[in-house]
Amino acid sequence: MPLPEFKQIVDEAKRQIQEIGPEQLSRMQQAGEDFTLIDVREPDEHAKGTIAGACAMPRGILERDIDQVTTDKDRKIVLYCAGGFRSALAALSLKSMGFNNVISLSGGYRAWVQSQAG
Repeated sequence: MPLPEFKQIVDEAKRQIQEIGPEQLSRMQQAGEDFTLIDVREPDEHAKGTIAGACAMPRGILERDIDQVTTDKDRKIVLYCAGGFRSALAALSLKSMGFNNVISLSGGYRAWVQSQAG
């Protein structure tokens, strides 16, 4: 069980970033919107499935290697993890690096899978 401080920093991050739900991400994909989708989960998690079109960049190396994905600070970037916590922290981190259009997928991959099942 995560420490209460973890929930506090995630809640604080979520107040400072934009989040979307799985339905909105699906609409963006279907509309052919131009954005970069980044899976910040670990390699063992990627092996269990990913969202189509996502590039894998684990949370631990995101800040160091984001330039391998984009250097465009205005590019729309959607981040996701398993449940939406790490992606919120990652979004805040990229925002602090000057990326202006970073979004976290609320509920993460689990919410995505559930939304696609119904």
